[in-house]
Amino acid sequence: MFSQLGDRLKATFKDLTGRGRLSDENISEALREVRIALLEADVALPVVKGFLEDVKIRAVGAEVLTSLTPGQAFIKIVNDELVNLMGAANERLNLAARPPAVVLLAGLQGAGKTTTAAKLAYLLSTQEKKRVLLTSVDIYRPAAIEQLRQLSSQVNVDFLNEGETPKAIAESALEHAKVKAHDVLIIDTAGRLHVDDEMMEELRALHDVVSPIETLFVVDSMTGQDAVRSAAAFDQALSLTGVILTKADGDARGGAALSIRQVTGKPIKFLGMGESTEALEPFYPDRVASRILGMGDVVGLVEEVQRNVDQEKARKISAKLKKGKGFDFEDFREQLLQVESMGGLGGLMDKLPGASNLPAAVKNQAMGGETTRLIAIINSMTAHERLFPAVMKGSRKRRIAAGSGTQVQDVNRLLKQFAQMQKMMKKMKGKGGMSKMLGQLKGMGGPGGAGFPFQ
Repeated sequence: MFSQLGDRLKATFKDLTGRGRLSDENISEALREVRIALLEADVALPVVKGFLEDVKIRAVGAEVLTSLTPGQAFIKIVNDELVNLMGAANERLNLAARPPAVVLLAGLQGAGKTTTAAKLAYLLSTQEKKRVLLTSVDIYRPAAIEQLRQLSSQVNVDFLNEGETPKAIAESALEHAKVKAHDVLIIDTAGRLHVDDEMMEELRALHDVVSPIETLFVVDSMTGQDAVRSAAAFDQALSLTGVILTKADGDARGGAALSIRQVTGKPIKFLGMGESTEALEPFYPDRVASRILGMGDVVGLVEEVQRNVDQEKARKISAKLKKGKGFDFEDFREQLLQVESMGGLGGLMDKLPGASNLPAAVKNQAMGGETTRLIAIINSMTAHERLFPAVMKGSRKRRIAAGSGTQVQDVNRLLKQFAQMQKMMKKMKGKGGMSKMLGQLKGMGGPGGAGFPFQ
């Protein structure tokens, strides 16, 4: 979401970091570029003015001008002010209420409320270990209730929809959640194409009936400043407690994320980062600021790995290698599938420090669904071919390429990469295995080096 803004800011700071000292003129020029970058990202003008004023006050002081590394000191100030702009820290859901804690989702039509309801239910049930009940009071959009029913089944949480009117459905669900001892009740509400009095009146009535402890505004981050204006309108009617930005994995310019907190005073609590039911992550202003400025999000990456890597499967592969059995394409595919569950190579690369400095060819390959292509090639192999890659000759390669929608050259490249990976795995067997493997990596040019198999 922030790629365009991040690229502009990094280009602005590149000249500053090479200077031994900064002058008022250097700083003023940099601030002009930052202003243009923020406006192009669709950040609200009052927010831009306030942000630049805060940066300028700190930038012309001793903190920067007397620093041994003034360029880096300036970047740190921008990073700190970005964090302040979006909120000092992640604000968790407040579920400290007598069960069930009611979470009401509101927003315009098309923002992704229904899928967000399921994503939030999945997150609360798997990470917070809460018993969640889902219900939908959207009686206007065709199949909206059925969509949430199916999604609730996918994420393995309870669903209830009884009643003819939104108020009756909400009352029934609340009573059911009390009787069945659910910890959380999530209510998906109806949306409209634009803010109107009828919708707001219905939402206010629902709010009075269920007394939600959290009223979250779900907004499409692609709508830019429209997102901020609609958030302000909903807040006037409902007293929002937070915001969920959806479609944050798209090419939105990031203005909504940088503006909403300052304009509405309401924190962004979650980001929707994809279509899958697992693709909802807490919003951490410090991590987002680091990613905008190319510093990565190592903590987020570690948490992603801990959540998504199947430790049992990893242990089985490790035990297999220790017994001297070979690393085959079945094992390789399992590793690739786990990478895909974390957003693919592109999603992981986005959180690595310095990833923005990688060659364009490497970034394009990672963002272009490389793991998906590799999995497709492996899926096109027979079980025998996955266990014994040496049998793959010309005719087999052509069949695999045709079955996976790739070229024979792609199959050859994968086989070469896999052969190199097998050699590394063999280095891990026995005493000093890790040291041997690192030596192998060094000889191949290291990660990202000329011979590294996944370059």
